[in-house]
Amino acid sequence: MTTTNETAAPRHSLTEDILAIFIGTLFVSFGLALFKVAGLLTGSTAGLAFLVFYLTGVPFGAVFFVINLPFYYLAFRRMGWRFTLKTFAAVALVSAMTELHPRFIHIAALDPFYAAIFGGSLMGVGFIVLFRHQASLGGVNILALYAQDHYGIRAGKLQMGIDLAILAASYFVVDIKALLASLAGAVAINLVIWMNHRRDRYVAWSAP
Repeated sequence: MTTTNETAAPRHSLTEDILAIFIGTLFVSFGLALFKVAGLLTGSTAGLAFLVFYLTGVPFGAVFFVINLPFYYLAFRRMGWRFTLKTFAAVALVSAMTELHPRFIHIAALDPFYAAIFGGSLMGVGFIVLFRHQASLGGVNILALYAQDHYGIRAGKLQMGIDLAILAASYFVVDIKALLASLAGAVAINLVIWMNHRRDRYVAWSAP
């Protein structure tokens, strides 16, 4: 149901939505590329994709795309076809861009904690851009947004809890330094979301 704030708020145009999805996925994918170079992990479906990549060598982008496929049904049922279509496009772009970044930038050395804080903050900003244009990156993002919209649970808090659980399960995959840096990255991502993803501060919405 449309709220009073949504009725009064300015609407995003289709062009703005397209540009926002491109910019948001560009930020997120670059942050993931930094994590990949530094050998870090993250939460949500990206964290699961990293685990598969580190254990098997299957390209991260391909695994990330496939892992998210089951969540589109929930997205369609709970969030509508526009959200689902935008999310599918965002996941596809991140899957492709994460594999393409190394073709344009070569990093010889990268401190894991620098990658965690900078890459995590960049991903958090990218998520905010996507969220504000009614898109996500599938998986836990869909669950977090649904819980916030329908039960009042802050998206950042819920996602942080799930992300930390995934990282805890990664203890046997990466060394302790990478694990600690990954935890710092998870905090950076979700702190940005927690502080900025609030309906009482941002009410613009996409045109139907």
